[in-house]
Amino acid sequence: MRKKLKVLMLFYSPYRKPRGYDYKEEFADPDNMYTEKDVQKALLELGHEVSLLGIFNDITPLFGEITENKPDIIFNMMEVFNGQTQMEKNMAAVLEVLGIPYTGASSGNIFVCNNKALSKKILGFHHIKVSRFHTYYRGKRLVTAKLKLPAVIKPLCEEASRGIAQASIADSPQGFAERVKFIHENMQMDAIAEEYIEGRELYVAVLGHKQITVLPPREMIFGDLPEGEPRIATYKAKWDEAYRKRWGIKSLAADKLPESWYKTIDDVCRRAYRALDMDSYVRFDIRVTQTGEVYIIEPNANPCIARADEMAQAALKAGISYEDLIQKILDLGLLRHGHQ
Repeated sequence: MRKKLKVLMLFYSPYRKPRGYDYKEEFADPDNMYTEKDVQKALLELGHEVSLLGIFNDITPLFGEITENKPDIIFNMMEVFNGQTQMEKNMAAVLEVLGIPYTGASSGNIFVCNNKALSKKILGFHHIKVSRFHTYYRGKRLVTAKLKLPAVIKPLCEEASRGIAQASIADSPQGFAERVKFIHENMQMDAIAEEYIEGRELYVAVLGHKQITVLPPREMIFGDLPEGEPRIATYKAKWDEAYRKRWGIKSLAADKLPESWYKTIDDVCRRAYRALDMDSYVRFDIRVTQTGEVYIIEPNANPCIARADEMAQAALKAGISYEDLIQKILDLGLLRHGHQ
């Protein structure tokens, strides 16, 4: 029989709300906080006692909550603090200081995964294929790197394809320099340039502690994008429904890959998970070339776990219901903290 847990759902709120606010209005909006709504519903259906706490730019409500209503585990969904995505790791570090079990990646895992250059260096050290890259830090002279063009130029530490557009693809030295400058000046972020890898774009979710489960791959289908235009997962390609519909962009189960690819993908993602010392759950964005070479584009710690998103859909393909997936994430959080 499953143990009933006191679960505190901790998530980002775009505005300050008092402790005890129920978020019913926000959860009723299908375009607003749908992930939080899905997780809350699953936790309740699993029989757990659930409290909600949205955090905007002040963490003191968290201290009050755990003092007066200490949870067995915190379901950590904090991806932003005060509008800053780079603070995600800091929020995990706060939970570590508090000593309460929580779900998802550790602060160290988040730091490594969110820094695209650092994660590539670790993976490369372990002989896992990554695209050749160069980093460009603000305030330093722009030195031309010996990268093959086209290159994809992105913010160094950003998530969810923010800052990635078709303009991110540079096929000339001038366009290369202009995009780096755009990220430095318009986004106030450091930049990374990566050689473009021609191939199929797949997403592979992995979860586990000592025992690792690799879920079936999903594929980004780029539909009717103009011939010859590089296929990359821009922000619009991921999140703009009108844009996706216009160009026929969709994400599907990767059922039609060459049979030999599945074992290679499974092996590479297991090795990458261990190389990054993960013990929760992650989604790898990968590229597979025509010859079956697997490149890790980037790891995504604490990827979106809405019922309709990549990880939950991959789990369903593997015979894992949404509720069972949420329970597995809870169990992993407890296991890491020695509670199972």
